[in-house]
Amino acid sequence: MEKVVSGIRPTGNLHLGNYFGAVKSFVKMQDEYNCMFFIADWHSLTTHPKPSDIQNSARTILAEYLACGIDPKKAPIYVQSDVRETIELYLYLNMNTYLGELERVTTFKEKARKQPDNVNAGLLTYPTLMAADILQHRAHKVPVGKDQEQNMEMARKCARRFNNIYGVEFFPEPQNFYFNATALKVPGLDGSGKMGKSEGNCIYLRDDNKTIRKKVMKAVTDMGPQTPNSPRPEIIENLFTFLKIASTQEAYDYFDEKWNDCTLRYGDLKKQIAEDLCKTIAPIRERIEEFSSNKELLDKIAREGAEAARASASETLNEVRKIIGFRI
Repeated sequence: MEKVVSGIRPTGNLHLGNYFGAVKSFVKMQDEYNCMFFIADWHSLTTHPKPSDIQNSARTILAEYLACGIDPKKAPIYVQSDVRETIELYLYLNMNTYLGELERVTTFKEKARKQPDNVNAGLLTYPTLMAADILQHRAHKVPVGKDQEQNMEMARKCARRFNNIYGVEFFPEPQNFYFNATALKVPGLDGSGKMGKSEGNCIYLRDDNKTIRKKVMKAVTDMGPQTPNSPRPEIIENLFTFLKIASTQEAYDYFDEKWNDCTLRYGDLKKQIAEDLCKTIAPIRERIEEFSSNKELLDKIAREGAEAARASASETLNEVRKIIGFRI
C-alpha cells in the first residue's frame, strides 16, 4: 500500500476551507493508503519563535483532526517535534542542498518580504525540513496545494540528489497528491476566492451558532440580479457554494430559481446558509470540545503516533547512515 504523509502547521483553528478542502479527503484516504498525519510545530518556529503557544495549538489541531474523523488506529497522528530523527535527516539533506536553490524558492522570498527583520536560516531551509518530514517515511504521495508545489519539487530534488551521490535507489521521489473531486474550494466570506486565516474571512469549526450567523449575515453581496437568467458574479456564486456545502439540493434549486427570475432576497439566502452551516458544524464542534477536554487522551494519541512515526523514521535513518558511511 502506498505511503502518504501530510502535515499542518499549528497556527490556529481549522476552518471550513480546511475541512472541505483537505481534512474530509484525509478521512477517506486513511482507508485507501498507508497514511501518517503530523502537526508541524518545528515549521512554526520560522515565524513564531516561542513554542508555548505552538504547543497549545498542537493539541487544538489534534482535537480537531480527531473530531473531523481521522482515526489514529488507521492513520497515526504525531507532533513533528516528537520525532527527533527528522532533524538528523534534515541535516543530511541540507549538506546536499545549494544556497542558490533555496534562495530561489518563492515562499522564502515572500516570507522574507513579510518579515524582513526575521529572515532566519530556518526560513531559508524550510523546504529541506519539509523534505525530511516526507522522506523519513519514504512516502510516495503528499497532499499539497498550489503554494507547496515548489517545495515538493525541492523534496524530489533532495531524493534524487541523495540517490545520485551515493549510487543508490533508496528514496522514492514523492509525488503531489491532488484531491480533485474529493476536495472543495471553499470561498471567503469577504467575496474573495478562498477562505483563509490570513484573510480574516473564515468560519471556524469551533465557532458557535451565534458567531456563524453573524459572520454569514455580513457576507459581501451586490445589488442583486437585474436581468433574468444572468450569470452570477463571483461574490454571489460564492454564496451558492455555501449552499452546495451545507444545504439540500431542494434549497439550492429554490434560490437558483429566485436568482433567475430576479426575486432573490439576499437576507433570505444568508439566513438559509447560516442555519444549514450551524447544523453542519454543530456536531463537529461538540466532538472538538469533547476531545479538547480530555488532555490525557490527546497526549496518549500523540505519544502513540510518535512511536509509530519514530519506528518508520528510525528504519529509514539506519539505512541512510549505512549508505553515507556512518556507524549505525
